[in-house]
Order: sequence, then C-alpha cells, then structure tokens
Amino acid sequence: MRNMVLGALALAALAGCAGSKMNEARAGSPYKTLASDKATLVVAECIQFGWQDESVFGVDAGGFKEPNGAGGFTVYTTGGDYFVDVKSAGAGTTVNYYATEDSMPAKRRLAALATCL
Repeated sequence: MRNMVLGALALAALAGCAGSKMNEARAGSPYKTLASDKATLVVAECIQFGWQDESVFGVDAGGFKEPNGAGGFTVYTTGGDYFVDVKSAGAGTTVNYYATEDSMPAKRRLAALATCL
C-alpha cells in the first residue's frame, strides 16, 4: 500500500513538471501542425498507442492522454518533452505537435503520430 502511494506521488510530481514545460512550449509555435478527417478521440488514442511502442521508442516509450478542455486531448511523454494537443476543427481534427528540440527522437514521434491522421 505504501509503495502505491509513493508511486502515485512521484507520478503527480512528474506531471506537474511536465505541465510547466508544456505550458512554456505552448507560448511559442508548435513543431508541426497537422490535420485529420478523423474524430478527435480516435486520433488522440492512436497517437497514445503509437507512442507506447517499445519496439520503436525503447525505454522512452510512453504515451499518456488527458482531456485538455473543449473536447480536446493532450497526449504527452514522460517529462513532457514531446506532446500533442489534439482538438476538434470543424468536422475533423487539428494536431499541434510540440518537441523540445529538432532531433531524431522528435522526428520518430512525428512519424508515429502522422500514421494516425
């Protein structure tokens, strides 16, 4: 029981740090903006699933999904270095992808999310 509580507290602390990093990134421009004809939830769940693929991302595999208001979702990695804001746009979906730097891991995350559009 004690280990579960400590694990939950550690996850909450990481989410707080990731949230600050994500808010800073949103103040600037996204790394890439993409569009889809699919429903917002379908796109968000697909991205989350793709980012959890250990065969592609190894130990960095991680994808977490949370509602971000107005029917949208944020899908993010541990630490918030890579994340997407998925929101409804007319009959489709807009995806704003944020990455801390232009690197191969950022490009791999982008390629994985592009398969969901």
